[in-house]
Amino acid sequence: MNASPQPLTLTKKTHSCVRIEKEGRVLVIDPGGFSEDDAALGADVLLVTHEHPDHFNEARLRAGLEANPAAEIWTLRSVADQLSAAFPGRVHTVGDGDAFSAAGFDVTVHGELHAVIHPDIPRITNIGFLVDGSVFHPGDALTVPERSVDTLLLPVMAPWSKISEVIDYVREVKPRRAIDVHDALLTDLARPIYDNQIGALGGADHGRLAPGGTTEL
Repeated sequence: MNASPQPLTLTKKTHSCVRIEKEGRVLVIDPGGFSEDDAALGADVLLVTHEHPDHFNEARLRAGLEANPAAEIWTLRSVADQLSAAFPGRVHTVGDGDAFSAAGFDVTVHGELHAVIHPDIPRITNIGFLVDGSVFHPGDALTVPERSVDTLLLPVMAPWSKISEVIDYVREVKPRRAIDVHDALLTDLARPIYDNQIGALGGADHGRLAPGGTTEL
């Protein structure tokens, strides 16, 4: 008989940063400039989807790596190149199709490019991370992994998206539930509109957490 998967605890940080815990181990995704100063502290595993400052903040990552000498980071080349010299052997470059295990978490990598902001703005690279075959963080893209997703961390509001695209993304991924991320620019006035439309039309259980809010997955 196969052992049951270990439960995950998700803590929402500000904007696109999340903290995932399992059996005392901690994985943090995208501790960027909009997230808390201590967003990367205590992490065993750090994942960064792309180089934009709301997802990648060098000072926060350095603080996390310095606080825990065993912590390591997995990211794409544009971010890795800025950190690898200072932390030799602890910064790993990954891309679409890669898979790795770290601190008891199994992670697969999906996607290659950031969503189009405007045709006149060159697209940068962007990767998404599927953690333990369950929780998917796409970064700044509407990447659909070629496998089922239980919990989609949904980039709910961005300069590169509109709500119809967000709804269609949930429909295409078909997660059991979607939890909002990438929401620092979404005003309290707009939140009920997004909640109602995504919840009614997305086809999945939809919810959101305030920064610091926690849920069991």
